[in-house]
Amino acid sequence: MRRALVAALLTTPLLALVAVSTPAPAEASHRPEPRQAPNHKVTRSTSTNWAGYAAAGRTFTSVSAAWTQPTATCTRQQTYASFWVGLDGYTSSSVEQTGTDADCSASGVPSYYAWYEMYPKFPVNLSPAAYPVAPGDHLSASVTFATRNSFTLRITDSTRGWSFTTHQKQRASRSSAEVIAEAPSSTGGVLPLTDFGTAGFTGASANGQSLATFKPDRIDMVSGGTTKATTGALSSAGAFAVTWQHS
Repeated sequence: MRRALVAALLTTPLLALVAVSTPAPAEASHRPEPRQAPNHKVTRSTSTNWAGYAAAGRTFTSVSAAWTQPTATCTRQQTYASFWVGLDGYTSSSVEQTGTDADCSASGVPSYYAWYEMYPKFPVNLSPAAYPVAPGDHLSASVTFATRNSFTLRITDSTRGWSFTTHQKQRASRSSAEVIAEAPSSTGGVLPLTDFGTAGFTGASANGQSLATFKPDRIDMVSGGTTKATTGALSSAGAFAVTWQHS
């Protein structure tokens, strides 16, 4: 989600799906903002909206990873945080991605939900009633290129026992794969980042191999001299953590 550019976590095949189901889109309506976006790159290793890992330099056909849904610590500020896997966006203007959010309202109430986005199209949020997400849930997700500009996006919450799959079409370069924690954007720019503590990703892979195989770019989120999130080392098995620092 959100207009994002930097970072792609390519993960290993999805964890075994629990109660796999792909019902007709019990999805919420499209919303104009916030949204995920391509990477707002500052340098090779910093971005104003992405933190995580992005691999580039070849054509990618798949990316996947798993994570535990972080807990949002809310104050009286409206904030947002997205956790996702995707293709493109690091060096291109499109992104094919799916993940979850941990947002805070201005009254300090947290909200959690899953979504997918074929940027520059608007994101689609999954209905929290049909696809609930809560802190501590075990999520896994993948984006796979099929053929003729067709992509399969899948996200699974094994704690809640649901899985959602959608098939989408979009012309894309497939020039990068990433696993990212993002500060979503609106028409006014990058939005404040929710205090999510630490987001731990595992099994990040791309093209069926550990993301580490591709020597991906390690990205920290930095804006105006302020470090908003830092990315830890990537293990050979595709595990790493992103830690919140500032909204």
